[in-house]
Amino acid sequence: MPAVTADTLTLDRLPKLPDAGTVWRPVARVVTAQHFLEGEGFAVRRPFPGVDLSLADPFLLLDHMGAVEYAPGEAKGTPWHPHRGFETVTYILDGAFQHRDTHGGGGLISDGDTQWMTAGSGLQHIEQPPPELVARGGLFHGVQLWVNLPRAQKWSPPRYQDIRGRDVKLLTSDDGSSLVRVIAGSLAGHEGPGVTYTPITYLHATVAPGARLTLPWPAEFNAMVYVLSGDGHVGPDNRPLHEGQLGVFGGHKETAGALTMRAADNQPLASRQGWEVLVLGGLPIREPVARYGPFVMNTREEIVQAFEDFQAGRMGVIPADHVPHRTAADETL
Repeated sequence: MPAVTADTLTLDRLPKLPDAGTVWRPVARVVTAQHFLEGEGFAVRRPFPGVDLSLADPFLLLDHMGAVEYAPGEAKGTPWHPHRGFETVTYILDGAFQHRDTHGGGGLISDGDTQWMTAGSGLQHIEQPPPELVARGGLFHGVQLWVNLPRAQKWSPPRYQDIRGRDVKLLTSDDGSSLVRVIAGSLAGHEGPGVTYTPITYLHATVAPGARLTLPWPAEFNAMVYVLSGDGHVGPDNRPLHEGQLGVFGGHKETAGALTMRAADNQPLASRQGWEVLVLGGLPIREPVARYGPFVMNTREEIVQAFEDFQAGRMGVIPADHVPHRTAADETL
């Protein structure tokens, strides 16, 4: 897993949180991701939606792509498709993905890079493995997160952020045993490079076998841990959490608390460097959610308008060197 690595002895350390006097957030539930086919037929594991939406708010969807070893000709992506009303955040751990949209954003991301697309008022985009990966095959592993936008920002102009792996803020645990990559938001006063409309924190941590990672966490944020690979435990009661599982913490707002997690002493061969987890949380928006396919708004009327705007060509024009594909948004309600 070549996502950004570093010598933890050279990094800023997170504060030590003592057991005595620290309130640890409990784990409210553990969710096992379901399997789906997306785009042109690539497999994803999806832990939410599926949990109560209020527990995930402001997040809408998490798709775990891979890890998969593609044979030549097997790698797939998505056709051109529209979005409105939220943001897509694609983080690549292994392999590469290329993006292009009708607002002029795009580029190639690979090992440890992130592409952050704010759909806002609406655009179309396409996500594909590069031709070299399709031709040769190879390892591919990534995650796409959908972040909701509050009503006041749903009509923001589209924007694109190209976040290189070298730009993420790297931290280590208080004992130097774990590597924490801050992609967006703030952790113990350290800021990640992702610029967000909705206040969130988005981390990727590698927790050394047998090591414990403790994190201060904003009282007003919810909190979740998703396992990319390996085995570990979360919360003060050491709930087991394995690859493809999501641990949802309780206690936000009512109890400030902090997060605690520990990697199992023995890890699978594929996770010999440690337990790989995403840690994410945000300020709940607490607004009505109307969602249908590629659009997420506040009312059904706004969803109907989104389809009408897309069909009328008001979400950008696909470049002439790309052949349009039929998508779910071509269907009427």
